[in-house]
Amino acid sequence: MGSVTGEYSDHNNLLSPHENHSSFRNAGDCHHIDYRLLKRDYHHRVFVNRSLALEKIKCFGFDMDYTLAVYRSPEYEELAFQLMVNHLVSIGYPQGLLLYTYDPTFPTRGLVFDTLLGNLLKVDSNGNILVCAHGFSFLKGSEILEQYSNKFIQRDDIARFYILNTLFNLTETYLYACLVDFFINCSEYSRCQAGFKSGDLFMSFQNMFQDVRDTMDFVHDSGILKKKTLGNLEKYVLRDPRLPLLLSRMKEAGKVFLATNSDYPYTDAIMNFLFDLPPGLKPGTSHRSWHSYFDLIVVDTRKPFFFGEGTVIRQVDNESGKLRIGAYTGPLQHGVVYSGGSSDMICDLLGVKGKEILYIGDHIFGDILKSKKRQGWRTFLVVPELARELQVWTEKSALFDELHNLDIFLAELYKHLDSSSNERPDITSVRKRIKVVTHEMDMCYGKMGSLLRCGSRQTLFASQLIRYADLYAVSCINLLYYPFSYLFRAPPVLMPHESTVEQIPLDLCDMGVFLEKQQNHIQPTNGTHQVSPREERGGFKGFL
Repeated sequence: MGSVTGEYSDHNNLLSPHENHSSFRNAGDCHHIDYRLLKRDYHHRVFVNRSLALEKIKCFGFDMDYTLAVYRSPEYEELAFQLMVNHLVSIGYPQGLLLYTYDPTFPTRGLVFDTLLGNLLKVDSNGNILVCAHGFSFLKGSEILEQYSNKFIQRDDIARFYILNTLFNLTETYLYACLVDFFINCSEYSRCQAGFKSGDLFMSFQNMFQDVRDTMDFVHDSGILKKKTLGNLEKYVLRDPRLPLLLSRMKEAGKVFLATNSDYPYTDAIMNFLFDLPPGLKPGTSHRSWHSYFDLIVVDTRKPFFFGEGTVIRQVDNESGKLRIGAYTGPLQHGVVYSGGSSDMICDLLGVKGKEILYIGDHIFGDILKSKKRQGWRTFLVVPELARELQVWTEKSALFDELHNLDIFLAELYKHLDSSSNERPDITSVRKRIKVVTHEMDMCYGKMGSLLRCGSRQTLFASQLIRYADLYAVSCINLLYYPFSYLFRAPPVLMPHESTVEQIPLDLCDMGVFLEKQQNHIQPTNGTHQVSPREERGGFKGFL
């Protein structure tokens, strides 16, 4: 298989099976090599949490929304936000809400909304609070402590804390902040701990949360958002000419299926747009239906229920888009679209099992977590925000270096102190500088900071990504830049005792001398190996 652009051909430079395996050993001695030069451009990279041999994958599965169909940002979020605000006003919310416009620099995925206190929280995997915002005001550490003991929340208290994990949740996240900000600044309402009061009227944060959730469901279920999107596809959906090429090559390597929560009429319109390439792109080629790129198409999947007991599977009439009566019980029919069903049905109809499937989606819970935990599928998470994350990571490397140097400086201050020391180094200025640098780093990403970190600490979203996504990238299109024989090799994850303790190469002859001295309890003499204090303490990590 040829390369996409001729730009990448590193897979052609692999050693042949007949070459001496000592070449691999010798390669380890080339400490002067900059291994970053051997990697693909980061825009085209697929990042690896767990090793995966692509040649063992027999089936590729796709979600549609935000995976195959990439919605333009912030245009799509602006549309959804305006529709949600209009609906809230139509059910009785103040007209003043119409003055708010969507700000893409504020929200990020993975935030937690506290339905009791009305705060937006960024937390780590254990529930420790990293950032707290009330409306558009960010709380200081002392203010957070007043509301949350130990700056900590119980994440499993799902009745109180709601995690906003999806890209669809971005508009919802921003709307919560707008509502809190509006009532704070509205003279008709007074603030109280759990909401706002105006005479006999009490607007609790819980009620506000439920109204926004219901509004979110209305905008999607009523079809108003879909109708507006289909009315101007060029504005709201990004069409990538590489997509048909990717799916064509995947179908040569294995089976391909689509499993989306969207209904068939909407799916058909979106997919027709994505695969209806501009005239002249491929001269002399006839138009190919988008259905032909898939071995199985399933709509109305109702994920995450799809990965459990699922729902009744029915056939879809391709012409009318309506469901045929009765449950389907027959074999797989090519060209037929199905509705509902379950992930077990996918395996049965396509004749594949758990780890032979690579499922690609954008929803950390509905697509990735459930398919991994319940079915054992291999997983690929699409993270569009990664483009911005990588841009900041490369352009603002000086800030990350400074934070690292501050950690080294702190270690130096305490290096020669132990439990007998009365000296207390003054680290006030260092701690202040760490806070300043961390804040400056966060602001490079947006007002809520990075999707994946806060300074040197990882967010809840980052921990879920690492735990459940085998692979992740900016787009599923990045798979186009790898051969289907590729071995995605996960980098070694070092524990603190491994990443902070220096490894000392030790000659085996020296080791023999050392062991002999230890056994005979003799002291080193002139001309023999001099045992360092570290070696006397048994510090031979390379040997162990």
